[in-house]
Amino acid sequence: MTVRGVSATIEDYLKAIYDLGESGVKTQSLADALSVSAASVSGMLKKLSDLNLISYEKYRGTSLTPAGRRIALETLRHHRLIETYLAEALGYPWHDVHDEAERLEHVISEDFERRIADVLGHPDFDPHGDPIPQLDGSLPNPGGRPLTELPLGQVAQLRRITDQRREVLLYLEEQGLRPGETVRVVSHEPFGGPVTVAYGGKQLALAEALAGSLYAEVTGSLDTTSESA
Repeated sequence: MTVRGVSATIEDYLKAIYDLGESGVKTQSLADALSVSAASVSGMLKKLSDLNLISYEKYRGTSLTPAGRRIALETLRHHRLIETYLAEALGYPWHDVHDEAERLEHVISEDFERRIADVLGHPDFDPHGDPIPQLDGSLPNPGGRPLTELPLGQVAQLRRITDQRREVLLYLEEQGLRPGETVRVVSHEPFGGPVTVAYGGKQLALAEALAGSLYAEVTGSLDTTSESA
């Protein structure tokens, strides 16, 4: 995989389209994701279409072409490898790696990318549990289901956090809740109420939206008797 002669702005657009589902992406959703106006998005989509990096149909949204998808995945590979390197090799806290990776993902060479991957042992996932695209364009399967979908008493291992806002990661760090932690769903209140999980000898009530962004893989049978994970 390689990205040559493509601007950082184009890479950002293609990566955002990929993150929003790859196909049928609405202009306003893209504008919100990139914090730009809908008019700016419309102009860039015309350019991306002319470059055969996207296909666009009015009222049906934007989809990546194979060429656009390759660039999006390579940009994501840069980003997630850099995040992992910053966290594992340089000791950056996981809530600070995203912004640094956003700046560096557009400028590192393919040789530097390979050296990072070699040093890290070719990891499959970044510090937040996101899959790192492989050189052949494949993606490791992160597995897991949102905590909101797990039955009460289910024991699972936290695998991925999709809400990566800095304040969210800081909160989870303070609570000791990171990928790799074993959790058990204690309760899920109705009508959008909180989801309570037990782990490490304590319990924590999470807002339903936050719990829905935490993905965990089942590792044990249902346990409806114990008070803590």
